[in-house]
Amino acid sequence: MKHVNVALFVPHLGCPHTCAFCNQRAISGQTSPLTPEMIRDACETARACPHDVENSEIAFFGGSFTAIERDEMLRCLEAAKPYVGRDFGGVRISTRPDGIDGKVLSVLKDYGVTAIELGAQSMDDTILALNERGHTAADTENAARLIKENGFSLGLQMMTGLYGSDGAKDRATAERFVKLSPDTVRIYPTVVLEHTKLAELWRQGSYEPPTLEEAVALCAGLLRLFRDNGIRVIRLGLHSGGSVAEGYLAGAYHPAFGELCESRVYRDLLEERFGGLPSGAYAVYVNPRAVSRAIGHRKSNLAYFREKGYHITVKPDDAAGQYEIRTERSAR
Repeated sequence: MKHVNVALFVPHLGCPHTCAFCNQRAISGQTSPLTPEMIRDACETARACPHDVENSEIAFFGGSFTAIERDEMLRCLEAAKPYVGRDFGGVRISTRPDGIDGKVLSVLKDYGVTAIELGAQSMDDTILALNERGHTAADTENAARLIKENGFSLGLQMMTGLYGSDGAKDRATAERFVKLSPDTVRIYPTVVLEHTKLAELWRQGSYEPPTLEEAVALCAGLLRLFRDNGIRVIRLGLHSGGSVAEGYLAGAYHPAFGELCESRVYRDLLEERFGGLPSGAYAVYVNPRAVSRAIGHRKSNLAYFREKGYHITVKPDDAAGQYEIRTERSAR
């Protein structure tokens, strides 16, 4: 039975700052406030489909859920509460690191919230200030500690390529995330959207986002870092819905960004393996679910290694785990 998420967007409500990169309408495609009726309708639609109740969630995303007006937050939670336990395993929310304290966590627990994601974005205070986040890395560390101490699942969200950042600083943020032991992570390469301060900086020539290729190479490395530390990466890149395409100006936006990163992971693994092997024809064995990723988006990995003299045939191996590969010489 499949996992079902009821994704409910709370665009820009509760945010005490307008961050340099933020255009919630473009990201979610939604401008109207979320009403109890909308929540109930979405839950009713989702519950009608066969699904795994325990592993399905009602999720409030897009704004700073714990920073919105308290009555508004409670109205949203009240509308969702009848479905928690009966139709869905719990509620997931997304909020700011400075929107968490003991009191609000107690309220969230009473309404069946089980997972809290923090929009940390960076663990570098200079970068946070440049992008007008209005919180510090210490706020993230404190909120993460409180969330875990109170029994919630912790999720952290980071952005790569922010104004003032670079690959080394993004890697440092990811390494500090690892020390906080989150259950899940989302990685979003910075995209320049219309009607943001970042768009002004880009037009002035003061900011140039990483290219798609640069972002994929970096995020593939971060993906391996998190997976090696037992942390699930549940999102890579912005969703292709909403109005992102029409508001897009520059940056690493691609509707299959996650697939590109997974393919790059396998390219990197194979490059490491072939570094000590002579050119020629090889059979590459991977987990059956990873065959397409090892082949690469539009067979890009096959073409990449062909140019280096390696002719690869990718085959499934039920015994292979995630990111495990086995190679053997084969007839061309």
